[in-house]
Parts: sequence; C-alpha cells; structure tokens
Amino acid sequence: MFRSTRLRLALWYTTVTAILLLLFATGVYVYVRTTLIDRIDDTLKHVVEVVEHSVIIQPIASAKKEYKVNLEASFRYNAEVVGDDRIDFEWFTPQEELLWSTFSEPLGIPLHYNHRLETVALSPERTFRQITETIKLEDKILGYLRVSHPWFEVTKPIRQLTRDLILGISLMIAFVGAIGWWLSGIAIEPVRQSYSSLKQFTADASHELRNPIATIQTNVQMALAYPEAEPQKQAKQLQIIERLTQRLGKLVNDLLFLARSDSGISEIDWQPVQVDALLIEVIEEQRTLAKQKGVILELNIRESELETNIENSENNQKENFTILGDWDRLARLFTNLIANAIEYSKTEENSIAIFSNKVIIELRDSKQYQVIRKLRKRNRQNFLIIAIKDTGKGIAESDLPHIFNRFYRVDPARSRQQKTTVGTGSGLGLAIAKAIVESHKGEITVESTVNIGTTFTVILPIS
Repeated sequence: MFRSTRLRLALWYTTVTAILLLLFATGVYVYVRTTLIDRIDDTLKHVVEVVEHSVIIQPIASAKKEYKVNLEASFRYNAEVVGDDRIDFEWFTPQEELLWSTFSEPLGIPLHYNHRLETVALSPERTFRQITETIKLEDKILGYLRVSHPWFEVTKPIRQLTRDLILGISLMIAFVGAIGWWLSGIAIEPVRQSYSSLKQFTADASHELRNPIATIQTNVQMALAYPEAEPQKQAKQLQIIERLTQRLGKLVNDLLFLARSDSGISEIDWQPVQVDALLIEVIEEQRTLAKQKGVILELNIRESELETNIENSENNQKENFTILGDWDRLARLFTNLIANAIEYSKTEENSIAIFSNKVIIELRDSKQYQVIRKLRKRNRQNFLIIAIKDTGKGIAESDLPHIFNRFYRVDPARSRQQKTTVGTGSGLGLAIAKAIVESHKGEITVESTVNIGTTFTVILPIS
C-alpha cells in the first residue's frame, strides 16, 4: 500500500513538473522564434529604407512628367554586397512584370504588394521572408521593390534550440522523477509511522479490552449457568465484575482523554495554581500507598537559596510557585508520576541505589538551572521545575525514547505488574502525563540509570 502510494505521489510530482517544463519550453520556443522573425523583419525594413533613398529616378525625354528608375545606377553597389548579406532584390514594373533580380533564376512567385511581410516556401530548402514596397513619385507608381531574406537564419537556430530543449527537458524530467521518488518517500514516512503506531495502538487497546471483557463474560455465564449457587460465590463473581468494569471505565476515560488532547477539543480550566500546595495534596493522597510499599515520600521546595521540606512547606507557599493551569489535570499528572515512582522505588538486594526506598519530589524555580535561564532569556518568561526521583531498577537507555508511547512496555514478556505505566494500570499513564504537560506549554524529560533510579523532570512556564 505504501509503495503504491509512494509511486503515485512520485508520478504525480513528475507529471506536474513535466507539464510545467513543457509550458516553459513552449514559451521559450515561441519567444525565441518571434524574436528571430522580428529581427529579420527589422533588417528587411531597414534595407527597404536604404534602397528607397538610394534609388536614382530619371525623367523620360520623350514624355512630359514621366519618370523611370535607373536600375543599373541604383543597384550596382547593392548587388556587390548581396552575397555577403544574403539579401536578394527584385524590381517589378508597374505592370507587375519582373524587370531585374539578384537571384540566379526567377523565383516565379506572384507579386503580393498588398502583403508587406510574408514567408514564402518554394521547397523545404528554399524558404524566404519577403517584403514588398511600392516606389512612387508624385502619386505615380514607378515600380515595385521586393526584398527577400533566407529563412534558414530562423530555422537553423530554432532547430538547435528545439534539440537542446528536448534534451534538457528529458534529463530534467528524469532527474525530477528520481527526486520525486525520494521526496515522496520522505513525505510518506510520517504516514507510515503513524499507521504503524495506530496499528500497534489498536492491537494494544484490543488486547487491554479483550481480557476484561472475556473475564466478565465468563463470570456472567457462570452466574447464569448456576443460578442456585451459594450467595458468597455469587457475590465474589459480582465483585470481580465490578473491578473489571471499573478498570474498563478507567481505560475508556484515558483513551477519550488522549483522543480529545490529540484533536485539540479538550477544554482547559485555566486558573492560578499553587504548585507547591498541589504537590502537598498529591503526596498526602499517595502516602497510604507509599507506606504499603515501604517507601518514604520527601518534598523539597527550593526558592533561590531558600530550602524547606514537607514539614514547613505548608505555611510557606510562595507566589513564585503559582502558575496558570488546570488544577485537576496537573494533579493527575503528578499523581501518575509519583505513583510510578512509588511502584519502582522498591530496590532489590543487589541494588546500589544511594537512597533506599525513597521518592524525592523537588520543586525549584528557574534560577536553579542554567538551561532554564537560557530558555527564559529566549522566551522572556520564568519556569518551574518539578523533579520526581525514585530509587528503583531504572530504565534501559534503549527504552527511554519510547516510554511516553501509548501502551508501551519496557519488556513485552513481563507481567502486568512490571510495566512502566503503573499510574493508570493500562499503559497510558506516561502518555497522559506528556499530553497534560504539552497542553500547558511545558516539557517533560526523563533520565534513568539501571539499578540506580529514574528522574522525571517537568518544566512548566509561569504565565
């Protein structure tokens, strides 16, 4: 499918370019041909003017007010230069009879004195551009002068131009075809990647939905097959169905959230948000889960050189930590990240982590980081930096570029409890976190070292 689409794109690109080149070549051909003809016509007109001024008119002795043209005296110098200029002259009497000519033999072409400039073809090899001028004196016609210029001075350069244009356009079309194939490959690559991502996303979503639905269907069939079963057994089946429906509802909500974020139709409730107070609230909500995992939650709030911890941070909410954003979405963002950190902060016996079973949340203003000072200078605004560090197994460097992909798991062979996005339980936690950060015009990055821990850094603008 992609190969045929790429081929069609390349063909369309080449065809359109070929049409444009043909139109351009036609314009060049017409322009050059017209220019050559105009130059010949100007030459003929100039020759006629010169001859008119050089014609010697003599009176006829036997008649009064009658004149004739002395052809020998008028054209003796012109006849000498005819061979060099390749211009030929013919003189006709008032009765349109050929009287004198520089051609070796008469052309046998009727005199068309009503058509000043015309092209006459005797044969493919003998074609002329001619002009006919009426010579008068006191309203009396003395004769007709016809000047001929060989047409090969037009056909010869035109043929050369035609060959050059055909060769040049052919090479250009071939070159454009190759470039079109290359460009179509570049153009279709994002489509290929999007299709692959959509295909993988559909497969993962189907897998996530298939198992709960199959389990629900099995429990319902069991309940229908044994209506007289013990109440405790039926209650247990209903509890399983309830948990699965909650999981399905959460998965559907996550997918709907991401779809709205991608389409740009999701509405953000912009309001001033005190990030330090928000972090304290999220930490309090996650403290029970942290205790169950044996994890210590630590919040460090740093403003310039001032540093406080969670015990005195509740009474020290600075205006410097207030941003414009959506409280609920930001709470969801930090809930996902902190829940991930809690899940993976459990270290094994061979772990060499500096802190044991601890998740550190640091809130800093933009003065703490040189890179943020550069961003602030470029964007003319301040930033908040929220870093969430855990002491878990870490993430392999090869997996770091993909962890924000939807349904991505570090190791597909691992069990459900070992995937990267524990916050939502559906493999969408980090994808949702990234979507929330981007909707707030921020940035999220990750750094991780195997057997040391992982640090997620969220940068949010204060605006």
